[in-house]
Amino acid sequence: MDFEYFDGGQRCLGVLELPDPAKFPGPRPGVVAVHEAWGLGAQVQRRAKMLAELGYVALAADIFGDRLIPADPPEAFRIIGDFAADTTALRARAGAAVTALKGHPACNGQVAAIGYCFGGRTVLELARAGNPDVLGVVSFHGALDSVTPAEKGKVKARILVCHGAEDELVPHEHLTAFLTEMANAEADCQTIAYTGAKHSFTNPEAKGQLMATIIYEARTDARSWAAMQTHLAEVFG
Repeated sequence: MDFEYFDGGQRCLGVLELPDPAKFPGPRPGVVAVHEAWGLGAQVQRRAKMLAELGYVALAADIFGDRLIPADPPEAFRIIGDFAADTTALRARAGAAVTALKGHPACNGQVAAIGYCFGGRTVLELARAGNPDVLGVVSFHGALDSVTPAEKGKVKARILVCHGAEDELVPHEHLTAFLTEMANAEADCQTIAYTGAKHSFTNPEAKGQLMATIIYEARTDARSWAAMQTHLAEVFG
């Protein structure tokens, strides 16, 4: 179902998926799912449904606002580039989704966040910001660099990064720098690098048509989703 919330004056139109109350009675933990560079499309909506099937109240967040779908790759890259350069704005926009989900009556007040590609960058920024409402995050093939690195003692969320070891859009130097950043911040961070996987390994629609490194990898998709389930079970106790 459509779910309207606001970041200041910006209207956001997410998609909310609720678990089956017969299987999962009472208020449940919530998970914000953040879309790729292409906006709130089929991929993240499908993941929200999968999260609900696991018993979570899931919100596919609308980071671009008004459910904007970029007209072409240049527009998408411009939007995500602006957000990457302004982490204050990105953290606020993602935080608005967290606040909205936490306040929903179906949610028990516990919230985590997962994200894909640009969404992976987004949830890592929530963790770097030390958002007190975010207990854990999972990044799937997300960008790992930040203009506002984590500070020692500030990261409270438990972090899981699922990274394609052959992802040319997130080079090894970024991975190494991220691991150093997390160590210096004393963050609780698990990072899995999957050999044979490139960028967008979770998206069946990614067939290398945009560039060769943006391609689905079924084995890594399944393994990373299983790793996420273990991580969320730990996060929510």
